[in-house]
Amino acid sequence: MSNTHVDLSKRHSEKPTFSAEKIAEVQALIASYPEGKSKSALIRILHIAEEEFGGWLSIETMDYVAEILKIQPIEVYEVATFYTMFNLDPVGKHVFEVCHTGPCMISGSDNIMDYIQQKLEIKVGETTKDGMFTLKTAECLGACGYAPMLQCGKKFHEHLTKERVDEIIAAYRSGEMPK
Repeated sequence: MSNTHVDLSKRHSEKPTFSAEKIAEVQALIASYPEGKSKSALIRILHIAEEEFGGWLSIETMDYVAEILKIQPIEVYEVATFYTMFNLDPVGKHVFEVCHTGPCMISGSDNIMDYIQQKLEIKVGETTKDGMFTLKTAECLGACGYAPMLQCGKKFHEHLTKERVDEIIAAYRSGEMPK
């Protein structure tokens, strides 16, 4: 899963449209910026779009955001492809982002990554057959003292061991929030 290009084959089946609640949220967000500066809301609106449209940004979704902000689609693509926090491909219900920078690597993140790949039977950038998990690498997540670690949504899972990974996977599979 790479954020280096926009894959035109990844599309939603129909034109996305925000719910009334999300439209109101987006309009309030845009209104919080001075006139002519609505592009400043782009990153937050892309997050809203991911939440609203299945956890990823299709070309149609990015075009829709551009239309709302009255900017060129390329301006949206530039932001969405630059930041690895955005998913440009469909993802599972839970996205595991394993930190792979120096401190985490020294503490065993490569072994944890290998274990997760074996356990879930997927490679980095892939999603499990049941659509439950996607595995990604991440640059520094700012928890160097708690390495190795992974982020799933807004939750950090630190001091990972194989046993801890098993507990985390089991908890997410059962619909619980891991401790």
